[in-house]
Amino acid sequence: MSVICKVDNLSKSFRTDFYKKPIHILKNISFKIEEGQFVGFIGPNGAGKTTTIKCMMQFIFPESGTIQYFDHMDIQSAKKRIGFLPERPYFQEFLTGIEFLKFHWNLSGLPRNKFAENAETILAQVKLTHAKNLKLKNYSKGMLQRIGIAQALLASPDFLILDEPMSGLDPDGRILIKDILKKLKERNITVLMSSHLLEDLEELCEELIILHQGETLFNGPTIDFKKNFDSLEVAYAAFKRQIGYNYNA
Repeated sequence: MSVICKVDNLSKSFRTDFYKKPIHILKNISFKIEEGQFVGFIGPNGAGKTTTIKCMMQFIFPESGTIQYFDHMDIQSAKKRIGFLPERPYFQEFLTGIEFLKFHWNLSGLPRNKFAENAETILAQVKLTHAKNLKLKNYSKGMLQRIGIAQALLASPDFLILDEPMSGLDPDGRILIKDILKKLKERNITVLMSSHLLEDLEELCEELIILHQGETLFNGPTIDFKKNFDSLEVAYAAFKRQIGYNYNA
């Protein structure tokens, strides 16, 4: 099985003030994701998940460490094979749904004559065909999440990175997004999904990466992590007690 993404000894710090020492956010993060895996990316707020994802997408750059895609391909070359949905995506509200997708298609440099067919397929997949000519300012929260996922899927990526894709959705919205993700899983699309919703991760993910205070504490099968426990939520609660995690610290 080929390795889709390998992160080795990734470190990143930020300076909050000129006179203060840098704060180390990532401390030698390492993990790998293999082809066809649906991987949950979890950890407390501030653990370093979003910073790791930003490094993976080359939005920011680490002080040390390496990130390789598709068996030794560098990030810049791999980007056309990666779909991405950030935690707080920016939507140009004056655009319609179809215009938003075309904007991202053109940014990717893909053949213009392929857009219409791909867009119609993806809009049907996320159940937004009826709203493709509606301006985004008139979309609900759930519709915006779905058009965001449509953007991430538009170029038929081999690897999908989703940062909190179900954040803020009502129960119906979560069910719909989960159905979309389950279909991706059936097609063996490789997915890394960051989420605080452990119930959803347990349902979708056969692999887990757990970060805590900028370090990788677990990278392996979900079934191994939750063995001897009835659910992922109970297993994670026990894990936090074991590492001495204090929510108020």
